[in-house]
Amino acid sequence: MKTFKGRVITPGNWKGMAIVSKEVVNVMDTFYTSAYKKHKTAIGSDAKNADLFGKVLTGKALCLPHCKASAVTGLVIETICEMNITPAAYLFSNKIDEVAASGIILARIWEDSDVICIDNLGEDFLDSVSSDDLLQISYDGTVLILDKDNQ
Repeated sequence: MKTFKGRVITPGNWKGMAIVSKEVVNVMDTFYTSAYKKHKTAIGSDAKNADLFGKVLTGKALCLPHCKASAVTGLVIETICEMNITPAAYLFSNKIDEVAASGIILARIWEDSDVICIDNLGEDFLDSVSSDDLLQISYDGTVLILDKDNQ
């Protein structure tokens, strides 16, 4: 089991599977198709991001370095939260950008979303976590990568 502690943007307790992008995530390209076509599940649609392309993102902990800055990033995040197709958590190894943070915070306020967001988990976090690892997130910003025998 490996433990990481980050800064809490939106708190929560959660246990579930990770989906990992070692690349910067373009939120618009990643979620646009699922949101625009009103899918019941978000599937990564950014062909430039092989880590997420074609994979289910809904209900997982999206582990990423940071988002590609875009004026619509916050709106896309707020929209997918409203549609209930968002990842359960956004776990940033680096500092979250202000636009992504605004979408997550506004989704909490306007959409009553329970999406969790933690940043500043460190570069070692992305080196340690893999897609389909089981994670446990605590309200205080602690993220555990559980060993196979802890599942």
